[in-house]
Amino acid sequence: METILVVEDDALVRKSVTTQIQSLGYQTISVASGAEALAVLERGESFDLLFTDVIMPGSMNGRELAEEVVKRRPRMKVLFTSGYTEDAIFHHGRLDPGVLLLAKPYSKAEIARMIRHALTAA
Repeated sequence: METILVVEDDALVRKSVTTQIQSLGYQTISVASGAEALAVLERGESFDLLFTDVIMPGSMNGRELAEEVVKRRPRMKVLFTSGYTEDAIFHHGRLDPGVLLLAKPYSKAEIARMIRHALTAA
């Protein structure tokens, strides 16, 4: 069974998306910040996908978190989520190459499709 690390600062959104992901048959680890996600990594916990909000309060946004996670686990898959169109992963109105984004609000079907796409991407 694949495990997804969910990083979302909004507690209600985090609970909702975690419940939806679990109902799709995945295990989850759920945290509220980039710092908490790095602590999961440092404890050596295993996960197959980083599912992170792009815009988060604190010293680390989702893009910076993803860069740090991939630096430590180079083959880690990342799926970003955001309710904003102009944020840290867009440049000149376009997503960076290879970046997967699930725009908020999203449906359970969209979550399922994007997670599967992220996990199977080369």
